[in-house]
Amino acid sequence: MNLKEFFTADAIAANWAEVSAAQSPYLGAGLFPPRKKAGLDLTWLKGSGGLPVSLAPSPFDAHAPLRNPIGFDQLEAEMPFFREGFRLTERDRQELLRAANASDPYAQAMMEHIFDGVYDLIAAANVVPERMICQLLFPADGNMGISIKANGADYTYQYDADGTWKSSNYFALESDAAWSNAAAADPFLNFKTAMDAVRTRTGSEITTAIMNTNTFNLMAKTDALKERFLSASGAARAFLSDDEVRAVVKNTSRLQVALYDRMYRDESRTARAFVPDGYVCLIPDGALGATWYGTTPEEADLSAAQNADVAVVNTGVAISRVVGEHPVNITAFASEIVLPSFERMDEVAVLKVCP
Repeated sequence: MNLKEFFTADAIAANWAEVSAAQSPYLGAGLFPPRKKAGLDLTWLKGSGGLPVSLAPSPFDAHAPLRNPIGFDQLEAEMPFFREGFRLTERDRQELLRAANASDPYAQAMMEHIFDGVYDLIAAANVVPERMICQLLFPADGNMGISIKANGADYTYQYDADGTWKSSNYFALESDAAWSNAAAADPFLNFKTAMDAVRTRTGSEITTAIMNTNTFNLMAKTDALKERFLSASGAARAFLSDDEVRAVVKNTSRLQVALYDRMYRDESRTARAFVPDGYVCLIPDGALGATWYGTTPEEADLSAAQNADVAVVNTGVAISRVVGEHPVNITAFASEIVLPSFERMDEVAVLKVCP
């Protein structure tokens, strides 16, 4: 077996396509679809109003007045860079020689191990934009932005530098109205307050409430929801099923409830939820922004190298394979330049339902 011919960037990309096809996509991939650009600079326009301005009247045979592009804020940022590698050593190569013997019971496991190491890198690359998107959809204490700090790098981005979004679209409940206070909490009032605020400012209709299961369970235990179910069904129940809770919310607030409980591990290997407890994100239909990928150094400069090859997966994740001669080893890298834009952030509201 010639490992250089077997373990190539194209082979990795092809195998990953099969593996990923069986996996459920991340939430952010649908709300912030991927796009590609050159360079590091990212510029986008954020609508600051959302409502159309009536066309100005004009007399006949006169020059039309020119409209200034008011109502938009231009935001700029330099996109961050991420990269990690996986190496097949000379000892690994000796183990792989056993694959030449089809009867070796360890051959298949070793072959899978080769690609699994790179799959972990690609999966890790996919975590980055999802982590960023969820920080935007569920901003801690209403501070809209992204913060990832590790390995001496500090990637911090403010999407609401002047606090305009927080002052109008973020709603932190007082302790006596928190959903943990089942007797006093009123999720329907909280939804209506946020939905009305977004509609008044932008004309957009909120259709979906995103939360995790812990937050959903708090909502399900509130007296307001149970009483609404009783008045609608006439049947008193101490416990409501998830479907019954969803139906009550849909019938009362016209909101679909989306539960999102997927997790990841951060740079310290600590398990974390993408969606934090006690937060609800209210969104309209359609894409909210875009996930922008840049061109990595590997994609730009290694494609024509003699001892390396490169393939791109998931729009902008570059998989590169570099062959070393002394010592004899093969190193695979996953790299990406990625940052989401959030053009419709003014049409999104966030509730902090627990203090």
